[in-house]
Amino acid sequence: MASMSILEPRSSSSWDRFNRFVFQRFLVPVKRYRLYFCLIHICIFICVCMYAYENVRIKNTYVFLSLRTRLLFCCFSGLITYNTLCFAHGKILKSYSRAVTIQFRNEDESRDFHSAFEQWQKDVIQGIHLPNGAIAASKSKFDYKIEPSSAKMYFHYYGQLLHQQNMLQDYVRTGTYYAAVIENRVDFTGRVVVDVGAGSGILSLFAAQAGAKHVYAVEASEMAEYARKLIAGNPALAQRITVIKGKVEEVELAEKADILISEPMGTLLVNERMLESYIIARDRFLVPNAKMFPSIGRIHMAPFSDEYLFVEIANKALFWQQQNYYGVDLTPLYGSAFQGYFSQPVVDAFDPRLLVSPPLCHVIDFNEIKEEDLFEIDIPLKFIASVGTRVHGLACWFDVLFNGSAVQRWLTTAPGAPTTHWYQIRCVLSQPIYVMAGQEITGRLHMIAHNAQSYTMYLSLSAKMWGPGAVQGGILQTSSGKLDLKEPYYRMSQPQSYTMAQDQQPQQLLQAQAIPIHTEDLDEAELLQQPSENTGPQLQ
Repeated sequence: MASMSILEPRSSSSWDRFNRFVFQRFLVPVKRYRLYFCLIHICIFICVCMYAYENVRIKNTYVFLSLRTRLLFCCFSGLITYNTLCFAHGKILKSYSRAVTIQFRNEDESRDFHSAFEQWQKDVIQGIHLPNGAIAASKSKFDYKIEPSSAKMYFHYYGQLLHQQNMLQDYVRTGTYYAAVIENRVDFTGRVVVDVGAGSGILSLFAAQAGAKHVYAVEASEMAEYARKLIAGNPALAQRITVIKGKVEEVELAEKADILISEPMGTLLVNERMLESYIIARDRFLVPNAKMFPSIGRIHMAPFSDEYLFVEIANKALFWQQQNYYGVDLTPLYGSAFQGYFSQPVVDAFDPRLLVSPPLCHVIDFNEIKEEDLFEIDIPLKFIASVGTRVHGLACWFDVLFNGSAVQRWLTTAPGAPTTHWYQIRCVLSQPIYVMAGQEITGRLHMIAHNAQSYTMYLSLSAKMWGPGAVQGGILQTSSGKLDLKEPYYRMSQPQSYTMAQDQQPQQLLQAQAIPIHTEDLDEAELLQQPSENTGPQLQ
């Protein structure tokens, strides 16, 4: 939909002709009392326009209006609560409680009126430039969902080469994409490809290397200019790549595409909400039965125990327990500070031996999911504890599948796998829960998207009764927390050596081999191999 400004044309145009037509044919002949009635509505409407001069909607089409116009047949909704009318010769086909009406004296007048309006509407849709200015840019789905300050910061961040370098130097990420494309040349050769959020254009260059007929690299940030420069510096590939600066929600392509490629994953897969743009691009640009690289994403979750991390976060709030900080008692803010630190998801790499149970996963099929399905994600949780320990929260990571015709390849961010720039994420609860081996842990992870391009996370974990009476028993302990995925704690440390808690026995320690963290790219035995006595950290 388009959002148009109120403009005043200064020369002859289809809009002037439309104005003259309405004024001459419908205002002059009307009876005096109808004129008064219309003038009242005109005054009200102009006052509203002067106060809020955009987003006047006729049915589903936004229009701009000349302040010279003496009567607007518009019956609009959105700016004020008027509704649409259907007109016909001498009568109203469908009426509403409040509206401005126009009655035509005969069929010819009705036909002439609609013809003039349709011509004006066609000019608007085609984006004509008026003598005193241009029609304001259309508002896309992205603009309606995301607050401008967040979008500005987002595109500024990705418009800088240093951040692109950070991603390019993630060799797990870049190497997996390269392998997924080159190993599946059969999917790319002679095909039209769209690169969503192209950034530096590296994936577009990969697609061209794989034999793509043409690649449309769509990038909304200033990085589009760098992409053009990089692609132009590779002339053997440049002739088959077109860089388009703009959002996928707004741009138009010359043709439909056979393949969609992108790197839309953020922390916990969904952060930054680029997956929604990926889905919109799928619906707008792809032919039926096209391929998406990647095609499936999975969020993996498991409870974890990490006394060191819990104490580290809790200790941050100790500053606010000072009762004489330059003569000021800070303790009134201690509770808020304590909860604030626990509202930050922790981004770092951790030892998979900290997991308390085998993980479960939530699957997102990019070929099938709808955009609105990503607005709210609800994941029920159910685990069986492998050891007796204190559970401090929920650990999460993700992987994505490149489902090529020749080779299927996974990109994983699992703990124990080679570290990526996404690391893993842990949601730490302010109140740990105690569990015994074999005890059932239930809960819920509920994520609600917000207009700062991220999610508010609501996590709850409960320990159920265990033993002979477990079937009849209920919940023993429950802990919950609210976290903002937009504001994580970037700890980003490498896995550390952890000593055994005093209340744990050696036989209770959870061995990494008991946690099936799947990755199709790496040999599982190699991935989960315990450190040897001479080469790495180990549990003491």
